[in-house]
Amino acid sequence: MVTVGEILWQPSEAWIQDSNLHQYRLWLKQHRGLDFAHQQDLRRWSIEHLDDFWQTIWDYFRIDASTPPTAVLGKRSMPGADWFPGARLNWAQHILRHAKPGTTALLFKSETQPLQSLDWGVLAPNVRKLASRLRELGIKPGDRVAAYLPNIPEAVTALLATASIGAIWSSCSPDFGTPSVLDRLSQISPRVLFCCDGYQYKGKPFNRKQEVEAIIKALPSVEKVIYLPYLNPADTAPPVAGATLWQDLLAGPEVAAADFQFEQVPFSHPLWILFSSGTTGLPKAIVHGHGGILIEQHKLSALHYDLKPADRIFFFTTTGWMMWNFVVSTMLVQACPILYDGNPTWPEMDALWQLADEAGARLFGASPTLQQMQENAGIVPKNKFRFDKLGSVMLAGSPVSAECTQWFYENVKADLYVGPGSGGTDICSGFCGPMPGLPVKAGIIQGPHLGVDLRAFDDAGNTLIGEVGEFVVCQPMPSMPLFFWNDPGNARYQETYFADYPGIWRQGDYFRINEDDGCFVLGRSDATLNRYGVRIGTAEIYRSVEGIEAVADSLIVNLELSGGRFFMPLFVRLQPGLTLDDNLKQRINAKLRKDYSPRHVPDDIYQIDEVPYTLTGKKMEVPVRKILLGFALEKSANRDAMSNPQSLDYFIRFKEAQQAYQL
Repeated sequence: MVTVGEILWQPSEAWIQDSNLHQYRLWLKQHRGLDFAHQQDLRRWSIEHLDDFWQTIWDYFRIDASTPPTAVLGKRSMPGADWFPGARLNWAQHILRHAKPGTTALLFKSETQPLQSLDWGVLAPNVRKLASRLRELGIKPGDRVAAYLPNIPEAVTALLATASIGAIWSSCSPDFGTPSVLDRLSQISPRVLFCCDGYQYKGKPFNRKQEVEAIIKALPSVEKVIYLPYLNPADTAPPVAGATLWQDLLAGPEVAAADFQFEQVPFSHPLWILFSSGTTGLPKAIVHGHGGILIEQHKLSALHYDLKPADRIFFFTTTGWMMWNFVVSTMLVQACPILYDGNPTWPEMDALWQLADEAGARLFGASPTLQQMQENAGIVPKNKFRFDKLGSVMLAGSPVSAECTQWFYENVKADLYVGPGSGGTDICSGFCGPMPGLPVKAGIIQGPHLGVDLRAFDDAGNTLIGEVGEFVVCQPMPSMPLFFWNDPGNARYQETYFADYPGIWRQGDYFRINEDDGCFVLGRSDATLNRYGVRIGTAEIYRSVEGIEAVADSLIVNLELSGGRFFMPLFVRLQPGLTLDDNLKQRINAKLRKDYSPRHVPDDIYQIDEVPYTLTGKKMEVPVRKILLGFALEKSANRDAMSNPQSLDYFIRFKEAQQAYQL
């Protein structure tokens, strides 16, 4: 068994000198007279001299503002920091400034279409044309434009066109049901809706025309529907009268680059609205700005994920997850996204590895959940694929164990930069993750990102080193939300991030950071296990339990009961054909006691068929906990925001039948 902190990969000196971070350090020395002996020194300078750091990012990446800023930070408080006041610019313009006809803008594949490429000579004119048509329809800066589209080039085109004219983008994946879509889009009153007829998933077609019709009828703000016959291109009959076909909208004359004007908007002008998962309530409508995403994503893509011009990047995502926005934003540094619409394990379990190899991905991204599925299925990608171009793996979406990190070296490629990280929809960026030049250590995130004053706090707001505390950020970041849409007085925004530590961002995770900046994200603090006054991160339980070969997946919650009592059940999904017996229970308990402490041992263990997951692959500990505590289902979980909604039925029956605990 691999040990946490064990070095799995060490970059060569040539690799380090070729990295973007090293080139940035050389630039700092030449242009600012700053020489840092170690990445840790650079990171600490970046938070101790926050204004100077972000000014260097602006200068190094040649941010183009039609009106220059008057400062780096005007108002410095959280929430409400005023970044680069006075600047006027456009996020999409910074992507299209790299458009070179004859070069590949992006690649895409689906379950029904082979791998194809889209040239900048097609994408850029289509963006200008679509943006011009939207202007002709009367869409103005600040208007909302929504999409119900899969992860396809048309979605990227529509996003870039929307941003080009200063309108505000928001998207839902077509696997979202009607209630889930309306929970989101009804909050923001879009004027335009891009939609499709359906999609294919795991070999099965899903016609969504009825859903589209229901969505449009329930959104009186929608004035124009733009319809893409995607599932069945021959079926051009739109779902509602008055809709315009995608191909008809783009059938007009070309708009020359010299004749197209990108809307110049303030740094803090809204770019898009992302939504939280909505598993326990109405999704939060999180608004990010042009400038914040622009400057954060330059830093993240180039300096932390080391993406260089023409590098191809793949991350399995849908248009309903912030990782899609991240993937598109890598085009800022001239990276080439690989889009995929389909099931990640169909027609074969290694479908995504085949795509990465075929497309020549340099960076491959997925969630630890996908890795676990691959391991359980016995997939060994290196035995089948060459991975000539693959250089790094990005892991995001949930905590990464030491065994998960090691799996990639043993099963994918020995010479690989595996970079787990932690970010979120909240900032559409990363808080901590890869720091090129450092060794990869099993189960450890390399460090906080540059410019991120990331710490662990105790309940009193004291900084902890080497101890578990609350995940907090003590200085503003450019891509923190501008506000939540339809949130009078910023009440929900304030409550979400700043209620516990005024003026300090609380992310809602348990977190540990070592003296050498190594980071551990230990699971949601609102799902924490509090046993005898000791807080336990659920990630510790999962690492130990899922290290047993018989256990395929697990979920644990702690229920606080009356009279100071509690009940902590562990639910396990076993490998096919296995049944939970007393012997296996004893093995699980013994391993938890040995790996951690007696406090980690559950009160009982139960076998389940499925662990409930959100659409973005996160275990639903809090909703399950609420169900078991007797909350009504509608106040505990939103089935429409789940990848496997039927999995909740077990826990509803469990609550009704369980006599092991009494409220």
